Amino acid sequence: MTGIGWRERRRALLSTDPTERASAARLLDELGIEDRDDEEIEADHRAGRLAAAREYVPHARLDEELRLRLTGPDTEGGALRFQWGDALLKPVEAALSAAAGTPVPLEIIGISAGSTVVHARPVTEVASGEPDDLGGSVTSAASSGMGTLAALLKSLEAENDVREWAPLFDAVDSLSQALGKYQLDLGLTWYDAEGGSCRAELTARGRRYVERLKRTRDRDQELTISGRITELRESGWVKVKTGTARNARAYSVHFEDTEELLRMHPSLGDTVHFRVRFRQRLDSVGIARSDEYTYLGQASEQISLPFEG
Repeated sequence: MTGIGWRERRRALLSTDPTERASAARLLDELGIEDRDDEEIEADHRAGRLAAAREYVPHARLDEELRLRLTGPDTEGGALRFQWGDALLKPVEAALSAAAGTPVPLEIIGISAGSTVVHARPVTEVASGEPDDLGGSVTSAASSGMGTLAALLKSLEAENDVREWAPLFDAVDSLSQALGKYQLDLGLTWYDAEGGSCRAELTARGRRYVERLKRTRDRDQELTISGRITELRESGWVKVKTGTARNARAYSVHFEDTEELLRMHPSLGDTVHFRVRFRQRLDSVGIARSDEYTYLGQASEQISLPFEG
């Protein structure tokens, strides 16, 4: 619903009284069309409430709130389907927590129409005996996390470079997949404790960009792995541990030709020096999606590994 809705509702309420209808029409036409949407109007209302409260309580704060607006082919009724809730609400919480760098549990406080709008807030604990100005408390981690998450979503929608948010990418990918499953777009509006707000969305365009970013490319490097054999498999896998300490690095090396492995007559505990191809599959965000070590041959001498990834 757009910001002109309240004017139209006012006209509708007075439509049965010709005199009032004409008077309201003149007044509303003089005011002009409101070019702000409901979220912007709500942000101004909250800022006004906070300013008035601080006339009496200088350190007053508002409740923080997160609004999730779902739009799609099946959202016109303004209802939240159970399957949407199961699939979407947890990924939203996980994405916000990843952005905040700490768990940010959320709780639903209401659902309203206008497509499907879910009202949520961070779960907070107020110490007994302490005043809770305007019923709220500051959850700075949630506010900071929402700012970071909003920046990432805006960059995805604009198809910009998102590598600086690589640690958050998998969480947003999970959210993107959940939205795509039900053909839903998501709008997020965050209202903070200081009267400010920020907004972002994840639409079909952003979801398509996420899919493109997940495509991988191979990065190959030749290494020498030296150590003791600690595991052997008939399928052609050998685990080599590089030291005697319990936490020493171990590598699983694959022999594409299992006959070659059998000809070596390996035994557990043998010391080996393998020349291997290290193949790392990287996506466009820079995240390593898989690591593979493939046997190339025997190394003539022990060489320190130049890469520990």
